[in-house]
Amino acid sequence: MTVSEAGNTEHKVTFCRICEPLCGMIATVEDGRLTALRPDKDHPLSAGFACPKGIAFTEVVNDPDRVTVPLRRGPDGFEPVSWDAALDDIAARLSGILRRHGSGAVGWYFGNPTAFSYSHLMAVFPFIKGLGRHSHLFTASSQDTSNRMLASQFLYGAPTAVPIPDLMRTDLLLMLGSNPVVSHGSFLTTPRIKDRMHDIVNRGGRVVIVDPRRTETAAQFEWQPIAPDGDAFLLLSLLQVMFAEGLVDADQVARQADGLDWLRAQCAPFTPEATAERTGIDSMTVRQLARDLAASPRAAVYGRFGTCVGRNPTLTAYLIDVVNLVAGQLDKPGGSVFATTGAPGQRFATMALGAGLRRAYRRKRSRIGGFPSVLGAEPAAMLAKEIATPGTNQIRALFVSAGNPALSVPNGLELEAALPGLDLMVGLDLYVNETTAHCDYVLPVTTMYERDDFPVTFQTFQSTPFRQATEAVVAPRGQARTEWDIVADLMARMSRRPPVLAALVGLRSLVERTGRQWRPRLIADVMIRTSQGGDMFGLRRGGLNFRRLVGEHPHGVVVDDHIATGVLGDVVVYRRGRMKLAHKDIGAEIAAISRRENPDEFPMRLIGMRQPRSENSWMHNSPMLMGPVLKRGDRAHGALMNADDGAALAIADGDTVSIRSASGAIEVPVTLTTDIVRGAIAVPHGWGHSGSGGWKLANRGGGVNVNTLMSTAPADVESLAGMSWLTGVPVRVQSA
Repeated sequence: MTVSEAGNTEHKVTFCRICEPLCGMIATVEDGRLTALRPDKDHPLSAGFACPKGIAFTEVVNDPDRVTVPLRRGPDGFEPVSWDAALDDIAARLSGILRRHGSGAVGWYFGNPTAFSYSHLMAVFPFIKGLGRHSHLFTASSQDTSNRMLASQFLYGAPTAVPIPDLMRTDLLLMLGSNPVVSHGSFLTTPRIKDRMHDIVNRGGRVVIVDPRRTETAAQFEWQPIAPDGDAFLLLSLLQVMFAEGLVDADQVARQADGLDWLRAQCAPFTPEATAERTGIDSMTVRQLARDLAASPRAAVYGRFGTCVGRNPTLTAYLIDVVNLVAGQLDKPGGSVFATTGAPGQRFATMALGAGLRRAYRRKRSRIGGFPSVLGAEPAAMLAKEIATPGTNQIRALFVSAGNPALSVPNGLELEAALPGLDLMVGLDLYVNETTAHCDYVLPVTTMYERDDFPVTFQTFQSTPFRQATEAVVAPRGQARTEWDIVADLMARMSRRPPVLAALVGLRSLVERTGRQWRPRLIADVMIRTSQGGDMFGLRRGGLNFRRLVGEHPHGVVVDDHIATGVLGDVVVYRRGRMKLAHKDIGAEIAAISRRENPDEFPMRLIGMRQPRSENSWMHNSPMLMGPVLKRGDRAHGALMNADDGAALAIADGDTVSIRSASGAIEVPVTLTTDIVRGAIAVPHGWGHSGSGGWKLANRGGGVNVNTLMSTAPADVESLAGMSWLTGVPVRVQSA
């Protein structure tokens, strides 16, 4: 919907796609140019809220450092080139690499923003997988979410079955490794999530935040400190108490899952007394928390990023769901629930998907490290080695979109050293950043406000079932194109097309001969029509479709007050619709953590932390966000450490410290505080812009790349989901 003012000023209803709440926004457009963004007070869920990053995105759209024309590397750096020249050369070189080396010579890495664009997501997967079965796909998920998806694959048979806390009805929320006051939630689409959490307290409930640091969220609720990477030990102890004290309704659990006796035996050694040294939490606190979870009529346990990047992230995600199950809180109002789209035939489609992915997990292994395939992807921590290690299926051509792996994967220096060895590297991005600076071509892509969209990825993570779609707010700046258009054009130009790509090119030609556009919008429209509230292609009068959403309901539509419960039998795709608790891989992980030892030479533990004005690395060129940072000069990027640790190490507040791990070392200013447990030091990620990129303000922001401290040794990457080890990393801290 557009509201026009005098002259050429318009106010267009849309929504933000930086992070998962998808807050409603009003875009001010003057003479076709986006000039301002403000929160949409008429949005049914976000109701006039937006964070500083959402407001500042105008600066990203209009950034003078943004790539707006195709760039080709020349002898004196990047130079503008036409789309035809760029795509013809890329297609010819890619075809030659495929002809000489096969599909295993091609890789693609995409970052977190891909999930927020159906155009991007629906372009990359068919392209890279269509090249052939040996092609390489790397995503930010192995630094973020792959463990969660794999835990669901173990428990429910399909990775898409991800339970979320029923925030609108719960009375006890136990939150591990998450800071939603800053991150606004993840694997949980809840606008104004801080308000929804305060609602729990206001109706007489509790919110308990388990974290090594008194985060911005923990400061507003109950903080339960925990030792870094101690979550799996805590969860095992909660289960042990529930079993030992007879708090488990075994008959109810037996109706939902198989393998309860196996689970009871696995948890038996992990008494709260036995795990206290690992968690830093006294045994009586653990016992009371277990009793509260089992006794509460409506309770939910939820974990996010901090639980996903330790030594045992798949086990931890598995245990979170199992605690909810054993406490009697899974698939019930106020507990941990499954948000489905309600589409007919969804279970059968999920069964087929789950069977295929389970088969791939068992059979397909990465070339380096032998890691199993999770959602068709390999560990991003192995990207540098897949490029640098000679042999069959060595990567020789790499595409990178919406990501900056030089700053986000472990040991980015190793990756930067490997990239010059590629025969072809292509970036699809808004900026020339630390990664795309190594590319042969950088291709300009649209921002979220220059394309139509429907949040396909997040329909099953909504705590309130909701639908919203948007048209483009402004035309693409310069010559920017969507990833869908770029990939479709590239495929059409390739002289060597594997059968899948040849079929896609033929389908595109067939569709366009009918006078229609070859666009991913059709798939989104089908999803809207067949989901809860959809028009079922005219069978449901007044139902929703893409056109009706953007035209008649621009602020979005709530399609139900609450998530449906009692759906576990439909969500689980194993035979008889029952969860599967017993898995040899999970048993091996439980046995392994009992033997975990901490190296004496690295007595402290490194953890990460979120920042309100930073979104990984990709918004560091916004003056609105970076202005306060730059005014503080060298204090822009720094660490947090307990004041008692500082005193013991003769480190004063504001000193620069050296942080050393087995993999590398950094120096960073430190702030001493009592809001972090002893033995831990917190450093935000996404910093350390090198100056090799084209974003001037980000380069001035400086800082250091904390992932220099992270290991890419296969033994240090989680064996189940290929997750990078980013928290609880052993380090030594001393004054610099």
